[in-house]
Amino acid sequence: MIQLLYLVLCAEGVVAFLLVVKIGPLRELVIKGLDQVKMRKGTVLTIAGTFAAILLSNFISIVKIQNKGAKLGTMSPMDQVLWRTNLLEASLMGFCLFLGFLIDRMHHYLRKLIALRSTAGVSRTEIERLEKEKLELKEKAEKADEEVKVMKKEISDLTENLNKLKVESLEKNKQVETAEVHVAALQKQAADLLLEYDRLLEDNQNLQNQVPGFRS
Repeated sequence: MIQLLYLVLCAEGVVAFLLVVKIGPLRELVIKGLDQVKMRKGTVLTIAGTFAAILLSNFISIVKIQNKGAKLGTMSPMDQVLWRTNLLEASLMGFCLFLGFLIDRMHHYLRKLIALRSTAGVSRTEIERLEKEKLELKEKAEKADEEVKVMKKEISDLTENLNKLKVESLEKNKQVETAEVHVAALQKQAADLLLEYDRLLEDNQNLQNQVPGFRS
């Protein structure tokens, strides 16, 4: 029994060491093996319960031997051997149970750590993707700003040209108005000349009528 407990204790120590220290792919193999063991939860609980029952039995035996020695005042050599054997077995079983619990917790937290690292890797990839999209959006925004500046310059040029055209249009309108006034004056002058011409014709006709034999 003691040899078996030592073997179990050594095996648990090796497993705990491999969980603490990463040596190549051994940690991953140990974690996968523990995953398979934990899938058989009933078997694990049965083994742990058996160990606990044997441990309790050893404690009871130790207490009985101590009580017997206390009543007799001393323990016989056989009782001393049994007491030491039971104490050694109880110590080994208790340490085995403690190491088993420690391995279970280490496995649990390593699994959590692996999941967190995986999530962190995904988050890092997502962050890199978002940063890339941010840079692309920044470049697009810079291009859009440049296009807006170009469009503003074009609008400014068009506005300036429009103002120039408005000024030229006003000047043309003034010139047209001046020409219209000039044309009106010329038309009035022509009308006055026509009236003067008609009056002269009339005077000429009157002279012809007054002077017989007058030839124009």
